[in-house]
Amino acid sequence: MQVFTKRRSDAPSGFFEAEAAGLRWLGEAGGARVVTVLGVEPGRIDLESLEPARPTEAHAVAFGRALAATHGAGAAAFGVPPGDWAGPTFIGNQALTTRPSGWRAWGAFFAAQRVLPYAERAAQRGSLGGADLRTVREACDRLASGDLDDGEPPARIHGDLWNGNVQWTPDGCVLIDPAASGGHRETDLAMLALFGCPFLDAIVAAYDDARPLRPGHEQRVRLHQLHPLAVHAASHGPSYAAPLVAAARSTLDLPAGADR
Repeated sequence: MQVFTKRRSDAPSGFFEAEAAGLRWLGEAGGARVVTVLGVEPGRIDLESLEPARPTEAHAVAFGRALAATHGAGAAAFGVPPGDWAGPTFIGNQALTTRPSGWRAWGAFFAAQRVLPYAERAAQRGSLGGADLRTVREACDRLASGDLDDGEPPARIHGDLWNGNVQWTPDGCVLIDPAASGGHRETDLAMLALFGCPFLDAIVAAYDDARPLRPGHEQRVRLHQLHPLAVHAASHGPSYAAPLVAAARSTLDLPAGADR
């Protein structure tokens, strides 16, 4: 097996070890295929080398069904870290909080651990203005109130499922670079939509066929994109402020109980 090695001399403590733990946990679900970890140590991770291929609808359909199985493997709580990993976790270069938050309080978890910390960081760095930050805080207040909770159990999510972390190979889709934790399954699907994934409609349709989504999931996409947009605003600057605020306004405009 050919090896692909990632190295970072400045990697934070536990950086690649957390990646390996997330890949193992997702792989244990028996759903979507994940890249094989061949070795990990501080500052370095060795992975199987993946052969790239053009996306196909058939592989997209298979991936949608497999992702549903991964999510269906579940997690002990919203915010739980992957498996027995007790070290720090990350999304990109940003720290990611994995503090278990129970079975039903998804909105409070999402606001406190996935949106607000990054929005506040973006504001501190001058990427998010005061009025815009207030709008995001209002959306987080609504989430924290439980108004948009739906009673779904925590899913085993990839957590950073943009198109670049779905590798298309001759044998199908393979997941890489997770920020895995217990979360809401619609968050992974919303991130796939954020930057454009080939054959997204086929992926979502196959997912829905395998594990039906709750009615109105199309209207909740921007709600679930609050997290990646806040992370990008904190990491990459003010160009992500406008879409983050638009997602916050969309969240405020959702009818009461729209996510039930």
